[in-house]
Amino acid sequence: MNDFNFYKSQGISDAVEKIADQPDAKFIAGGTNLIDLLKYNLMTVSTLVDVNSIKEDTLSETDGAVLLNAFATNANTAYHPIIEERYPLLSKAILAGASAQIRNMASNGGNLLQKTRCYYYYDANTPCNKREPGSGCSAINGYNRNLAILGTSDHCIAVFPSDMCVALAALNATVCVTGPDGDRKIPFSEFHRLPGNTPHIDNNLLTAELITGIELPSKGFEKNYSYLKLRDRNSYAFALISVATAMELENNQITEIRIALGGVAAKPWRVQKAEDFLVGKTPTKENFALAAELIVEGAKGFEFNAFKIELAKRAIIRNCLMALNPASQLPGAQPSA
Repeated sequence: MNDFNFYKSQGISDAVEKIADQPDAKFIAGGTNLIDLLKYNLMTVSTLVDVNSIKEDTLSETDGAVLLNAFATNANTAYHPIIEERYPLLSKAILAGASAQIRNMASNGGNLLQKTRCYYYYDANTPCNKREPGSGCSAINGYNRNLAILGTSDHCIAVFPSDMCVALAALNATVCVTGPDGDRKIPFSEFHRLPGNTPHIDNNLLTAELITGIELPSKGFEKNYSYLKLRDRNSYAFALISVATAMELENNQITEIRIALGGVAAKPWRVQKAEDFLVGKTPTKENFALAAELIVEGAKGFEFNAFKIELAKRAIIRNCLMALNPASQLPGAQPSA
């Protein structure tokens, strides 16, 4: 690990100003991913600007919407009574990620900024366009079992690893940021980026911008929701496929539905035409199967991960059926499909 300076910020404006003055500086809250990157010499910094002093309440309510504090921990967020009651999809997704110890440290804002867990990104001895632009992508012809099948490019097939963000995508959250030019809001669908020709740019934050909050709309889909995470082992593993489903029903017809996938692309994956297709339909396995085809349309498998295309379809169907009866997600309940 390289030497660096450590600065404890006195507030948001102070933290932003410190970063703006030092291009090689980084914000740190929980540090559950950042410290690993520093230890493995995958990232170097001149200064770490600690933003933990900014912590206030886990969330606040305004006009029915809920604003999550970006500096609050994942654990405090998942177990907050308002999140458990009004946004159970988000609570369930957060608790599906990492370990209890990591959730106790990891911040909400930091969760959005995680780096891919692609093996080749973490191996400094192999080419990786995300780590070193222009060096090549070792994963395309390498061991790519956990990697992307949607939104890939010839430059990168890495996936974004967050569980929390899949739920935030389904909930149509908004990311609140502050930078040298003031405050702005970024729709969640526009926050993360697909690799294209610039796989080293993960998101649309501007220089020295700090995530300060995550705004949840008033609608939390607490009656019909489900989060499904399929992985190689039951705990402490990143998703092969994850699905967040949020649904509203009236007279056995779907009036609104959101379906977001994780483990398949460099950002949470939603397809509007699939959701539009389901509106006005009855919530049947057959209709969910047709929607699943639309969601994975254009998917491209590689040598070791082509199985994820069919797995994604089945996961979508199963998770939509589970959303009809959230009690089916309780321990010991039998799968719906």
